[in-house]
Amino acid sequence: MPVADLKSVLAAAVRLFRVPADNPDLMRAQFSAFSKQVPLLYFILMSNTIAVAYTYVNVAPDWLTMIVPGVLTVLAGLRGYWWLRQRHLVRSDADILRNLRATNWLTLPISAGFTAWSFALYPYGDPFAKSQVAFYMAVTVIGCIFSLMHLRSAALIVTLVVDVPYVLFFFATGEPTLKATAVNNLLVSGAMVTVLFIYYRDFADLVASRKSLLAQQAATQALSDENFRLANLDSLTELPNRRRFFAELSSAFADAERRHVRVAVGIIDLDGFKPINDNYGHSVGDRVLIEAGRRIREVCEGFGPQRAEFARLGGDEFGLIVCGDPDDADLTRLGERIGDRVKLPYHLDTAHTGLSCSIGFASFPNSATTSEALYECADYALYHAKRHQRGRTVIFSSELEAEIRSRGVIENLLRTSDFGAEMELVFQPIVDAMSEHTAGFETLARWHSPRLGWVSPADFIPAAERIGLIRPLTQALLARALATAKTWPDDLRLSFNLSAHDVCAAEGILPLISIIEKSGLSPRRIDFEITETAVTFDFVRAQQSIATLKAMGCGISLDDFGTGYSSLSHVHRLPLDKIKVDRSFVAEINENPVSHKIIKSLAGLCDDMEIACVVEGVETRAQLDSLRRLGCDFIQGYYFAKPMPADAIAEYLANERQRLDGRGARVVA
Repeated sequence: MPVADLKSVLAAAVRLFRVPADNPDLMRAQFSAFSKQVPLLYFILMSNTIAVAYTYVNVAPDWLTMIVPGVLTVLAGLRGYWWLRQRHLVRSDADILRNLRATNWLTLPISAGFTAWSFALYPYGDPFAKSQVAFYMAVTVIGCIFSLMHLRSAALIVTLVVDVPYVLFFFATGEPTLKATAVNNLLVSGAMVTVLFIYYRDFADLVASRKSLLAQQAATQALSDENFRLANLDSLTELPNRRRFFAELSSAFADAERRHVRVAVGIIDLDGFKPINDNYGHSVGDRVLIEAGRRIREVCEGFGPQRAEFARLGGDEFGLIVCGDPDDADLTRLGERIGDRVKLPYHLDTAHTGLSCSIGFASFPNSATTSEALYECADYALYHAKRHQRGRTVIFSSELEAEIRSRGVIENLLRTSDFGAEMELVFQPIVDAMSEHTAGFETLARWHSPRLGWVSPADFIPAAERIGLIRPLTQALLARALATAKTWPDDLRLSFNLSAHDVCAAEGILPLISIIEKSGLSPRRIDFEITETAVTFDFVRAQQSIATLKAMGCGISLDDFGTGYSSLSHVHRLPLDKIKVDRSFVAEINENPVSHKIIKSLAGLCDDMEIACVVEGVETRAQLDSLRRLGCDFIQGYYFAKPMPADAIAEYLANERQRLDGRGARVVA
């Protein structure tokens, strides 16, 4: 045989008798299975040894029947006990390798010791006793091979150390029966070794497949965990999303209910975010959202003993869950801290943007008894904050609860109301500031409910918007207003208010155009008033609707100017004919220098842009004189007239003509 082939054979033989240290998973699996079966091996050795020693106790020397088997049995018992203790211990790979190698080394002397003792005992027995020795060695070696199947190297050592001397020894006796027994044992041992190799291969494959399966399961679990994380994470801000928020809310609410402690829900809305999107683009808007979310999260993380969970609900709206038994003072303090951080400037490249935020809080058990109702209460508190205390924190209270009940009543009655019978129109004059001649009338709606009596537009208009009735209401009122205006002198204009839902509807303003065309009134006598809130609701669609109305010949007025956000950008980007200055600037025009300067600036802006300036809320002659000096074009307010029904307009115009004619006569005289 060539030297290279001989080396290969020797290397293969060495591998058979070596513990596989290069495969930690297989080694650990071997140790786990082996440690459970090796006590059985020592039990077989001890029981069979005691039986043989008992047979020879009266015919062999004491050192062969008592001392040697005693030592071997004690040694086997100690090793068996040691292995029993290993079953539940957690060991390192190095420790396992050391123990398996020690077992390999101990297998040789133990096997040799039991074999030598058996051969030494054999001559003292009669034929039956000698047969028992042969049987003892054959059965014991087969049992040992079976018990050592998970440690192939040890099983092979036992087979060689026991079976080779066994066959040689019993063949040397010349006894046909013992020779047959030796051959039989050799064949059975060979079969067992064959089974051992097959089993060991399958065992190694099983460990490998289990490792692969575990790796696959780990990958699947990791993928599942990642999918769960993504499903509960807002992709833009990397904050928990709406799904995660409501799951956390249900859990926190159940915990608070069980422990009889308070838990609060907060909803945060960024005031002025939409104009940032419109003016600077969505890229800047996204960065503002990310920065605002980061700031709010930092405030929540450092809030104190109360734990505040924070999530993005969608758009520019965020949610809070405040655990730890917070009281109203805690919630107010948290809201103030969030508001202060959100108000800090946002420096984004060349853009320097500013925001504020409105926050609504509601707490259990004060506000609601279910998590869904608690969220609704917080949402209403936010709604109240945006309408009446923009940029502030509002905590849901009994007063707001009464408002909700009232709002619900209004909404229900509005759904069943007869717009034609219950809605009334009144008209307030818009007067030329210099000539004091009426240039037109603004249409205002009034609702007389059979159950509630007179309901303020401040109550029923938002209700109509919430329940989706504002567009049919607008269309019904516009048709009546146009019919009334058709009876006026041709030089009088009609001013009519449109809501955000009117100018931003998906189907556009086609229904309004149809109503105008059917009315027979010239579009050039119509001014549509649109608030900044309506414009910012969906600027692109609002811009398209305004352009269409403008193309028809209608005038466009921007209402409540100065009370919204990014007003100058709207003036610049929309085809406006008039700007209506909010009444809040007029009340103190002669007492407050700031109000005076604001109106002066707005009047100058309108003059520079060649659009008319209309001022609302004028109630005194002194206010009128100041507005004239500042260059305002049109005046609207109680100084000239309160809103009046349609049948009072003719008398009002007659009185105006008489008043102006009388003043002219006095001037001539």
